[in-house]
Amino acid sequence: MKRKFITCLLWCATGLAAMAQTKDNKIEFTEYDLPNGLHVILHQDKSTPNVAVSVLYHVGSKNELEGRSGFAHFFEHLMFEGTDNIDRGEYSSLVQKAGGALNANTSFDRTYYYELLPSNQVALGLWLEAERMKHAKVDETGVETQRKVVQEEKRERIDNQPYGSMGENVFSTAFTTHPYKTMPIGSFEDLNAASIEEFRDFYKTFYVPNNATLSIAGDIDISDTKKLIEKYFADIPKGTKAIPRPNVVEPKQTEERRKTVYDNIQLPAVIQAYHVPEQGTDDFYALSMLTTLLSGGESARLPKALVDKQQKAVAASSIPFPTEDPGLFLTFAIANMGVEVDDLEQAMNAEIERVKTEPLEDREFQKLRNQVESDFVQGNRTVAGRAESLADYHVYFGDANLINTELQRYLNVTKDDIKRVANKYLTKDNRVVLIYLPQSAQPNK
Repeated sequence: MKRKFITCLLWCATGLAAMAQTKDNKIEFTEYDLPNGLHVILHQDKSTPNVAVSVLYHVGSKNELEGRSGFAHFFEHLMFEGTDNIDRGEYSSLVQKAGGALNANTSFDRTYYYELLPSNQVALGLWLEAERMKHAKVDETGVETQRKVVQEEKRERIDNQPYGSMGENVFSTAFTTHPYKTMPIGSFEDLNAASIEEFRDFYKTFYVPNNATLSIAGDIDISDTKKLIEKYFADIPKGTKAIPRPNVVEPKQTEERRKTVYDNIQLPAVIQAYHVPEQGTDDFYALSMLTTLLSGGESARLPKALVDKQQKAVAASSIPFPTEDPGLFLTFAIANMGVEVDDLEQAMNAEIERVKTEPLEDREFQKLRNQVESDFVQGNRTVAGRAESLADYHVYFGDANLINTELQRYLNVTKDDIKRVANKYLTKDNRVVLIYLPQSAQPNK
């Protein structure tokens, strides 16, 4: 009786918290379009004197031409080279001198830039982003400089990192047709073979206002900010080129694919990747809940079973990739000293089978819901997080208000849903298995 009472209280607490998130703490915002197609989202939060100015360009590695991989990520770097009005190398220093910080990132589906600034410097952030959009420097000097930077980044983060090639090997093995088969970092050969005209064409195609979302959150006056946006962005012409949107559908995988990789590592690893639907679908929310069940913290199922109890792994986790098109759900584990990869893989399979066959207890399910809710709220706690979420929701789903309602989509997932998607997607015929072994284990040729 006591346990049932506690469980009931937990359910009530979650329901009340969800209601508070969607009603009392609703994130208010204003959105509109400029005549040139730029979508604008403004969120006022005067709790701290800072502001996040961000621009999301709806271009990622999946928009690249065959044989020209790495362009989207390359432009993430190139766009800091300067403009007609900003000297080369000065972009970052302007933000830092104003007491701010800036960065950018690229994925399969988007490229995202942002400045975090004191609220009295919002005009600086807008000017910098307008300069980037209107007349960035796409010249031989900048291209050659950033070619070297990107190549060095690939060497440091992928080629010379233990297990660093995992993403490349997983996606190239799992996808045979869809552009997701190539990671955003691209290849040296493709970037070296590209001409300056190809780089300029990419800029003119994708870095246009009708392919961008300007999202600003923080200590702003909405009316004043609208005037500044009009001042800096209204005269930027709309793009005239058709924006490529690949409609390639990856053929259904019908049998397991396996690959062995010999890497500069000490401990073997097992990586399993399952094909799953795109973000925003009901099944994706259930799979997201499943990955939290498997690896959301030290007490989650994979680390608890493989690391703590069985001591077959030093690390174990799962990752669902939130992609615009159908993507992958990964589970991986790094073997403990002396553990055979076959034993580790069997232990991983056993935990997946548990989800498929054993009922999920109420207490564990409630803990899972609480954690998902906490993660969701924490992700939108800062103005930077809200600016990014608002932009993502608009671009991917056409509904920025999901920032207030998406949590309920997670909370709508039932125990049966989690079991169902595990049985539907986490199957042998639907997966890729990579075995990472030390180079010393490679057979002599």
